[in-house]
Amino acid sequence: MKVKKGTSARKKQPSTFRRFFSGIPALGWLLAAFIAVLLEYYIGDPLSEALGLPKIPVLFGVVVMLKKPFLIPGAFAYVFLIYAFPIAIIAKITAPITNWLTEKVFRLPLMVSAVLHLLFLYFILHLWSDVSDYRLLMLKLTMIGIILTLSLNVINGYMGEFSCSHPGFMALGAYTASTFTVLLFVKDRLFGPALLPPGLGQFLFPVALILGGLVAAVGALTVAIPSFRTRGDYLAIISLAFMFIVKSLIENLEVVGGPRGLSSQPDWADLPTVFVWTVLCVWTINNFVESTMGKALNAVRDEESAAEAMTVNTRQTKMIAFMFGAFWAGVAGGLFAHVLRYVNPGTFGIQKLAEVLAMVYFGGLNSVFGSIVGAVSFNLLSEALRPLEIFKWIIIPVLLILVMIYRPTGLIAFRRFNVREILRPKSGTKERV
Repeated sequence: MKVKKGTSARKKQPSTFRRFFSGIPALGWLLAAFIAVLLEYYIGDPLSEALGLPKIPVLFGVVVMLKKPFLIPGAFAYVFLIYAFPIAIIAKITAPITNWLTEKVFRLPLMVSAVLHLLFLYFILHLWSDVSDYRLLMLKLTMIGIILTLSLNVINGYMGEFSCSHPGFMALGAYTASTFTVLLFVKDRLFGPALLPPGLGQFLFPVALILGGLVAAVGALTVAIPSFRTRGDYLAIISLAFMFIVKSLIENLEVVGGPRGLSSQPDWADLPTVFVWTVLCVWTINNFVESTMGKALNAVRDEESAAEAMTVNTRQTKMIAFMFGAFWAGVAGGLFAHVLRYVNPGTFGIQKLAEVLAMVYFGGLNSVFGSIVGAVSFNLLSEALRPLEIFKWIIIPVLLILVMIYRPTGLIAFRRFNVREILRPKSGTKERV
């Protein structure tokens, strides 16, 4: 028995790698990432030239390695010298200083300390994306993917249903926001001269996004009313039909371009705008799932009959959650249309549905943190494998199948998004407790 106890104790001990990096707060990792990005900003070009690379690797060398395999050593060396080695060493060396700063910052209200960390994160992302327009586009689309994944996780994860209507909600938000901005502030071939001065447009852009979200929520109501009168898999069938109805309706509406799509959207979805809306989405959805409504939603998911017996209005709870998720999908659609400055009904079909579902189940159900990880990792993987063309759509499904086999609930499932635990190292938390 003693041997067994010793064996189990040894198994619980963290690895050498985790022990080495334990006690580093989020501020330490942000500082290390900032210095790494500064290194790339100032010496990235000469270093890549010295290593025989045609330019700075935009996605940590993966695209370069897939396009030209003989550049693999140079790409590995670049990533190690610019990112891996500096981040690891700087984060470890500055841990005492950043822990002291973290203690000082946490004497402020939690909201203030979180905002300070977010401002630092935004500055790092801005500097990193300033190297290449492709990085900037990919970063904005990844943040939109986070909004989409979180909004669908409210329905498919926290509510326990299976909805296929998110591309339809996204299309409603994209076309509503685009029509609002193009009609009022842009001289366009479809809508004619602008009705309002273009200078007002950027201030009213949030109104366009909210309007797109509200239209998507109304669309969700048309799905929820018949679906939640029944039980079982009817929501999946009705929501899939809704997606095709919305797509077909837009294709036959010549007033918004029909199958040719709608263009001329103003360039108002810049990096600060997308970043702020992503942070608002994470904060709002996290508060929603942690609220009384979120707890009721979990009760409905686990056992609807027991929830009804505990005086939970299950139908009303499900309808509110469904419309809430649809609202954020509509906001994501509006941002998506103004990032690309073009929207086409063919974008919101089966492939978009497969991408959103993959991000949700890859990251993990019932987890805000898992949704963020799923959206970021899937988008990075999808872009990194783009040079493989058709083989990309073989590799990604195989990876998803492996995740479903070995991690059926996703990479990070059923984990709370606790700001204090994220910003502070675990060792420091244990000491105070």
